[in-house]
Amino acid sequence: MSDESTAVLRARGLFAGYRKIPCVRDVSLDVRPGEIVVVLGPNGAGKTTTLLTLAGALPGLGGEVQWRGNPTKASLHRRVRDGLGVIPEERSVISRLTVHDNLRIGQGPVEQALDLFPELRPLLRRRAGLLSGGEQRMLLTARALAAQPTVLLADELSLGLAPKIVTRLMQALRGAADRGAGVLLVEQHARQALAVADRAYILQRGSVVWSGSADEARQNLRRVERAYLGQDVGV
Repeated sequence: MSDESTAVLRARGLFAGYRKIPCVRDVSLDVRPGEIVVVLGPNGAGKTTTLLTLAGALPGLGGEVQWRGNPTKASLHRRVRDGLGVIPEERSVISRLTVHDNLRIGQGPVEQALDLFPELRPLLRRRAGLLSGGEQRMLLTARALAAQPTVLLADELSLGLAPKIVTRLMQALRGAADRGAGVLLVEQHARQALAVADRAYILQRGSVVWSGSADEARQNLRRVERAYLGQDVGV
């Protein structure tokens, strides 16, 4: 794992929110090549708002986002063209198109996506809207990873899915990090995320209340999970 100076995506003193009202306050974090960073916290902690601001889908209200060492206010589309991958929380497949056509509109080769998720091969002619929730998540993850992003932002991959599917998705993210991508994973389910993560941040009420290695977090899992109850975290 690289040191902090090699961070490809960084927030420094970030304030973010909606209608100029911040719900994320003074957040600083780093994502480095070859690692998975997980952002944990309860509903309403500001996890998704942080991710959307890092992606360029929301403008920051203060502080700074750095991309490859330089401050940026670029739009989401520009950041994606420059190597950012995003898997949003909502299922953003195009329902009327087939699995194959959904893969074709991605920025990576269809065959590479299918090599990453061969489970999709028998489904290529099926309309994406007819897929199960887990199959749609695999489709989105395959499409994002096939583009070989420099950094991948993934929001609540495990939401509403069976443990077997979640394990499969987490393994795919771990593989992407092992190939050199930086991954920022926003999650509520600490155990599954920490099983593949390198570092972790815990958010409560829009602020970072703890950060450290995933090993430290795994060894103090009960204290980590107290964050979901809004209690003090002294990991």
